[in-house]
Amino acid sequence: MPEQIRLALPSKGRMEEETLDFLAGCGLRVTKTNPRQYVASLPTLPDVLVLFQRARDIPVSVAAGDVDLGITGYDALAETIGPDPDGVIVIHDALGYGECALVLAIPEDWDDVQSVSDLARRAAERPLRVATKYETSVTRFLAGSGVENVRVVVADGALESAPTVGYADFIADITSTGTTLRENRLRQIEDGTLLTSQAILIGNRAALAARPDVLAATRKMLEFIEAHLRARGQYMIFANMRASSAHDIGKRVFGQPDLGGLQGPTLAPMVTREGTGQWWAINLVVSGHKLYDVIQQIRAIDGSGVVVTPVTYIFEEQPERYQRLLAALGKEDET
Repeated sequence: MPEQIRLALPSKGRMEEETLDFLAGCGLRVTKTNPRQYVASLPTLPDVLVLFQRARDIPVSVAAGDVDLGITGYDALAETIGPDPDGVIVIHDALGYGECALVLAIPEDWDDVQSVSDLARRAAERPLRVATKYETSVTRFLAGSGVENVRVVVADGALESAPTVGYADFIADITSTGTTLRENRLRQIEDGTLLTSQAILIGNRAALAARPDVLAATRKMLEFIEAHLRARGQYMIFANMRASSAHDIGKRVFGQPDLGGLQGPTLAPMVTREGTGQWWAINLVVSGHKLYDVIQQIRAIDGSGVVVTPVTYIFEEQPERYQRLLAALGKEDET
């Protein structure tokens, strides 16, 4: 029996929901027969076994080879393994969801602290405590920024209450919008962003290098992921247009500023009843923010019967990140 390919996904909260939604949108729907189970399948990749773990445990599992691939946040990778891990390869560094930042947040009445250097001066005057779930990242940042005399207090739960309760003077925590910080009378230090994060796809370097099945599954995942991300916010437009020739219609199309599409429009002659003239079908892909303008431009050159549909995938010749992965592994593309 061939060894099964293991993919770890976040097991809780918003990260789990967004990951499952994202994969479904990529055509990689995860089938979980029981919501309480921590094992699932991926019908598009039947050789892949899906395992659910805490997001911050996934980089550790990938590094140890307990799983071959994983989706987690960059913040979890940086905290548990470090920003430059040896045994882990970041296969895709921008899946486009789970965006957040790890920031230093201080009480809003600390008027003398606007920057990290101000924080260093305050800490030099008296010892400070910072509450965080990210001990490694915070320790690394403070040391690199020259902030001394600060004790890191590792805590779980709602860190925003730490200065009020009194077990810390300020906090370092993940935020998406900053709303929770403001509601708790905290504010971010201007240059106090430790890292920015979003969902990433990672893999075990040894498994990718030694097992063709893992590499093949990774390529297929990347094909769907890259094609789906490339298609986000893109629309396919179909329209009919009367013209004497392809040259005539091309001249009209390229006379408009936004009708070039991804690589120019596709034209095809239509079969029509005798006496109705020569008609052409035109289709092109445009971004959503240009959609209305493009429709108006099609109308301006006598286009009619305009049909618009969202684009699910745009496949290029080769997924760019797969080529980078092969380079990182010292491999050549054999297809």
